[in-house]
Amino acid sequence: MRSEHAPTNNTNKMRDSPGTLVRTEYTSDARRTLLLDLFQTGLARVHGRACVSQALVGAEPASRVWLAAIGKAATAMALGAYDALGAAIERSLIITRDPEDLSGFTGRATPEVWLGSHPVPDERSLAAGARLLAWVDDLPPSVSPLFLISGGASSLVEVPAPGATLEDLADLTRLSFTSGMAIGELNARRAALSRIKGGRLAARLAGRRARALFVSDVPHDDPQVIGSGLMGPAPGGPDGIERTVVASIDHAVAAVAARAVQLGLAVHAPRERFGGSAVRLGTRFAHELHLGTAQLCVWGGESTVELPPQPGRGGRNQHLALAAARLIAGHSELLLLAAGTDGSDGVTEDAGALVDGESCTRIALAQLDADDCLARADAARALAASGDLVHTGPTGTNVGDLVIGLKLTAQGAGVLARRHDAPRQRVL
Repeated sequence: MRSEHAPTNNTNKMRDSPGTLVRTEYTSDARRTLLLDLFQTGLARVHGRACVSQALVGAEPASRVWLAAIGKAATAMALGAYDALGAAIERSLIITRDPEDLSGFTGRATPEVWLGSHPVPDERSLAAGARLLAWVDDLPPSVSPLFLISGGASSLVEVPAPGATLEDLADLTRLSFTSGMAIGELNARRAALSRIKGGRLAARLAGRRARALFVSDVPHDDPQVIGSGLMGPAPGGPDGIERTVVASIDHAVAAVAARAVQLGLAVHAPRERFGGSAVRLGTRFAHELHLGTAQLCVWGGESTVELPPQPGRGGRNQHLALAAARLIAGHSELLLLAAGTDGSDGVTEDAGALVDGESCTRIALAQLDADDCLARADAARALAASGDLVHTGPTGTNVGDLVIGLKLTAQGAGVLARRHDAPRQRVL
């Protein structure tokens, strides 16, 4: 979703280890702090550094490793590989979206870093794709290749297929914005326009042994879909790549639910992932929260938004949250957070939003109309006015979206806080 919005304070950076700082402007309610803490718990469980390190500890030792990390979580995943493999990593290539702090590599082999474009590929994405192809072709026979793939790889790195152009790829991405195209269909169509997606990069390894670890942001966690199949199975037969998904939205949902149970809340955490219209989902989640017996509901998945011809500012999570805010208006016991685990929502720099029973009142006091903002895909404008936008900065992961609903009175929150007086993680 297109956006011209930028947060007023963008000082929070991805940490080398789990513990992303999360903030909203409006934080006077302890229940909002609780929701932000729970979101932070989910992020920590799927942090790229921790998940990759855990997956590689005890792995078959290799004296020489070449590492290529591609995606929004590439830097964090690469650090996890260094934590586990240390000096065995001889060379590393990182292709990601944002300039990030590389101080975690101090004393280690300095990675080669390329920045691509997301969500719409540009010339930087093509340059990164050309470098990745050369990197694969230069692999010495004696090294063990390790690929670390996370969401965003579809746009960040590309080599167009013969007859395809950068504009074809960009047009397809823009079409997905306006049509509400599902991620699986989008990535399949991207792969058809690519020389490296759809398993073609794996085929270039010509059967040599390699390992690929994935932080998944797609339905069913299928390597053939993650990053448009950047390291998916080679077409036409088996290859020599061992593939492992080390983090998914299911892990984040489970972590949030477990922490909420630990706090003494009655929890509803359905196993199926959500998808489809953000407005429909916002309405559904608000009803489930209001009518159900659970105090805490947590859902994972990814919604879609069909944009009008001239959309405003926002992203799918902000759109979903604003749709829910209309339904929970006047219900002081209801709150709902919807946010992207990668720390971004559409092309905004906010992760999503946290709304409550008075959000629509605050929007109206700012002389805005929630229904009108939804119709114009201008949710960020309304939610900025109500102080409900959630900002994290880069999180070191990307497993899709989390929606967390809370049904708890302010008095109940006070009882909960007194029962659990252990020091909190800091929330800005």
